[in-house]
Amino acid sequence: MSEVAISKRKDKCENCTKQCNKKQSDEGTNSPQEKDVNKEVSEGYQLLLSACLSCDGCLSEEETLKISQQNLEQLKQVLALNKKCDVSKHKLLVASVCPQSLPFFAIKFGLDINEAAHKLCGFLKSLGVQYVFDTTLAASFSILESQKEFIQRYRGRNHDSNALPMFTSSCPGWIRYSEHVLGSLVTPHICTARSPQQIMGCLVKDYFSKQQKLSPEKVYHVVVAPCFDKKFEAVREEFYNILQESRDVDCVLTSGEIFYLMEQRKVSVEELDSVPLDHVLGESGDIALVRHDGRGSEGFLEHIFKHAAKELFGLDVHEITYKTLRNRDFQEVTLERDGETLLQFAAVYGFRNIQTLVHRMRKGRVPYQLVEVLSCPGGCLSGRGQAENEAAGRVDKTLVQQMEDTYSSLPIRLPEVNAALHTLYQDWLQGQDSSQTSKLLHTQYRSQGQIHTQPPTMQW
Repeated sequence: MSEVAISKRKDKCENCTKQCNKKQSDEGTNSPQEKDVNKEVSEGYQLLLSACLSCDGCLSEEETLKISQQNLEQLKQVLALNKKCDVSKHKLLVASVCPQSLPFFAIKFGLDINEAAHKLCGFLKSLGVQYVFDTTLAASFSILESQKEFIQRYRGRNHDSNALPMFTSSCPGWIRYSEHVLGSLVTPHICTARSPQQIMGCLVKDYFSKQQKLSPEKVYHVVVAPCFDKKFEAVREEFYNILQESRDVDCVLTSGEIFYLMEQRKVSVEELDSVPLDHVLGESGDIALVRHDGRGSEGFLEHIFKHAAKELFGLDVHEITYKTLRNRDFQEVTLERDGETLLQFAAVYGFRNIQTLVHRMRKGRVPYQLVEVLSCPGGCLSGRGQAENEAAGRVDKTLVQQMEDTYSSLPIRLPEVNAALHTLYQDWLQGQDSSQTSKLLHTQYRSQGQIHTQPPTMQW
């Protein structure tokens, strides 16, 4: 698996190419690369919208530089620096692993998911990483904050036309598309709760660094994720502390990149130590891996649905029944009482279905109060950073199915019953409704760049 081949996609969707052509016309540029792009379009060559967010055509030079540092070589440089004698330049290395990455390693290692997590932890620590965390705790924060925001939006829907529908905010591919293409049609509807990755960044750089008596810039935080678009998220301006010169997440590496590093170093699973993951709170003992409700993702829809049913209507929902509409990646869930529809949520995965959702929204035909939106068909387990077959350049469906089966073997735990969460709300954030909670667990999404009145026509 080539790191360069994975991370560099020069293909451009129709909208991106139009902007590149306009830029070429305005600036009088005529590079060979641009000629090739124009030739492809003139011959009717079009790409899936999902390719748009993994090319670099719409990136500024500053963004390109920042994202170029999200790679294995950057990690190797930090590790090499730590081995030198000048302790003043040493950094404490912390790795946070997304739960959707663990099934990938379980399949590759031929182990159950818990043992695979221990082997992955052993490998990272053999490199020089001092702490390895699971990001499920951060996802629990994101779910609880999203639940709270949905209730507020629902109760204020008659006074705010942008309150509903609420769109989830955990997927950076969806966020980037919303900000750069859809604009004000969508951005006011996006939940302000930070994604699990960026909440984990706050946990590490704010709470954990203080526990270690270190300034944030002395901590180097790596996230292992299933998706390349998480690299875009890590370099967002609002996640950089200017005064401390520190990012919440310094480097995102995909599951595939970590596995590639293991292959580079000719590391076999058998020779790796089995090391338990660490506790953010510094507790001793093994981490019990759990997951949230949902189809291979963080389960925002299911948790918010059950919470809203209880909070708004006093109804206890134990099992959720999905109704498949266009396909497996466009489903809806309905709460009814005495023949009346109380709530209607939808799960919309993949840009093909997102495009359908956007068209309906433009026509005012979206009946949903909440939509869980993810750019990858099948959800986060299908992220291109771990599910793509390098030889074919397509998602490996067999691997994805294996990962889904493995992920579903984890027990489900509600965020509300997580004792560590309640401890952190009090000790770190000074309460669930504090200004600190609002500052560290939320952000804003705004229109950026040129916004189009109609979405680009895509060839599916």
